[in-house]
Amino acid sequence: MFFNLIYDCIYTDLLSIIIICFATFMGIIIASFSARYMSGSSLYSQFFSKIFQLIISISLMSTFDNFVLFLIAWSYSNYLVTRLMAHVPSWKAAQASSRLAFYNFMIGSMFIGSGFALLHYATGSMSIQYIIHCTDDSWITSIALLCLFIGAMSQSGIWPFHRWLLSSLNSPTPVSAIMHAGIINAGGFLLIRFAPLYMQHSFILSIIFVMGLTSAVLGAAYKLLQHDIKRALACSTIEQMGFMFMQFGLGFFGPALLHLCFHGFFKAYLFLNCSSSAQEKKDMTFVQNNLLAYLIAAVMSLLSGYIFASIEQIPMPCYDTNLCIIAMIMIATFQLAITLLANNIRRNLARTIITTCSMATIYAMIIFACEKMIHELNLVHPQPFNILHGIGLIILTSAFVMSNILKILQTQNNLPTWLNFWYVKTLNASQADPTTITTHRKGYDYV
Repeated sequence: MFFNLIYDCIYTDLLSIIIICFATFMGIIIASFSARYMSGSSLYSQFFSKIFQLIISISLMSTFDNFVLFLIAWSYSNYLVTRLMAHVPSWKAAQASSRLAFYNFMIGSMFIGSGFALLHYATGSMSIQYIIHCTDDSWITSIALLCLFIGAMSQSGIWPFHRWLLSSLNSPTPVSAIMHAGIINAGGFLLIRFAPLYMQHSFILSIIFVMGLTSAVLGAAYKLLQHDIKRALACSTIEQMGFMFMQFGLGFFGPALLHLCFHGFFKAYLFLNCSSSAQEKKDMTFVQNNLLAYLIAAVMSLLSGYIFASIEQIPMPCYDTNLCIIAMIMIATFQLAITLLANNIRRNLARTIITTCSMATIYAMIIFACEKMIHELNLVHPQPFNILHGIGLIILTSAFVMSNILKILQTQNNLPTWLNFWYVKTLNASQADPTTITTHRKGYDYV
């Protein structure tokens, strides 16, 4: 009887299949790495038991069509992550990180539970599929969607819920990979699952865009100031989650799903392959004095934007949020071109042209194929371009320009006094909770 009830609450669609495949693949990769990494630990079997339970709970969460079962699976997944963070009971800093994450997840679960309760009150149903296809646009539904959004923010480390993520880096490396490549993406999955409802509320989408933009800019600023590779990767996760939420706010839930998967694969690779420290080598002395490099990068940026718009069949001039996506691609292409042109423009020019055009073409083709594949989910709905989007583009472009100027000033050791002040303020804001920091190796008791 119980299992029949559970079975009746399971709904499988393309989105759930994608999440199950993603979680299973990531779980296998991380478990394979952990088999060697955790070798010799007395808690070896417990670690793998929690990994297995986590994969199962995430898979069930993605298929549950019932509010209560969804929230139980969601909360249990987060509980398992906090237990994995505190893998060794005697590691005080890891225990503090686990508690901080647990409190954060509890806040998120309470908001999600409140959102579910309001949706049930407004519709009289506990079926997710029934509710997301309703056309109810009452104020109760709006508040419910805002509650779900706050829950997703806390899960994905979006500002101001980012502190737990920065404080979680003393966990074993496989656990860091699980968090940054897997569990943190659950916030994105939640918004994608309720995408049909969010698309009916343009005001909420604007709020999502603003919060995503804030996290993207702050995450990028924090990342530039880090010397520890894991801390830099954590800040990068905040930045990438911000970009993903910006895509949600622009109405591009489909590309955001692709971003979610790509970010998970890439970040897992980085965490599983990084050491405790890394030396970053950047030679800006050639580029900073060469206007030709910036002109070439600007041309390649415009060309990449044109290629993307042509493949995606975006009409020009563009008056919707497709313009923001094109602008982001142009900024990314400009940075890629500058990096490739460093040291020798003549030698690297052909490679720069081929690489930037190829990347724009491949990305556009992947997005186009993804949109066709998930057409049934109706996850792409560009919003009319408004003043918030315009301000967001100005802020994003200004931040990008400023970051490049700062890199040049750093090579010349010529930072103005007021900039040094904000450097220190930003660096302090990017630090982990003091109780989660281990200052010496004796703080770890290896078991």
